[in-house]
Amino acid sequence: MMQEDDSRWSALMAAAQDGDRRSYETLLREIVPVLKRFIRARWSWAGSSEIDDVVQETLISLHAARHTHMRGRPFLPWILAIARFRLLDAQRSQIRRRRLEAEIGAGDETISAVPSNTPMDGIAAAAELQRAMTGLPPAQRKAIELLKLKEMTLKEAAAASGMSIAALKVASHRAVKALRIILGRGP
Repeated sequence: MMQEDDSRWSALMAAAQDGDRRSYETLLREIVPVLKRFIRARWSWAGSSEIDDVVQETLISLHAARHTHMRGRPFLPWILAIARFRLLDAQRSQIRRRRLEAEIGAGDETISAVPSNTPMDGIAAAAELQRAMTGLPPAQRKAIELLKLKEMTLKEAAAASGMSIAALKVASHRAVKALRIILGRGP
């Protein structure tokens, strides 16, 4: 039976190479179940979506390489060789992905038992930041107020302050650096 199918598929492929769209559609429709069985037999632990992905990649490769199939040659070994390469690609990709993934344990490991900041911490930090900002030069203080506290865009802040976008960027960068030093949080 498979040899008869292969002869039929070779003929359909030859017709498809000649531009017969209906033959090509028939060929694709008939080989999809064969490809699924072939891939499932070699990657039994994969889910159906992974198998479908490999089948789709195989069909894409078939489409791109259809002109390379030699007329009169068996079709099935040719398409299964393509499927084998796409399967190996998918398996390698899965191995690489798993190497990069880390398992996480129970929820208590990702949720801290230590309470987060209290409202008083925020008030104290805001007061400390306000005091630190008074030590900044006026252009730097204005840049921080507009860009960081009022969350304006560079364009909006430039229009509001009369400073150029480049000057705002420099002033903002210098202000952040100075505030880190003043607040003791870095160089």
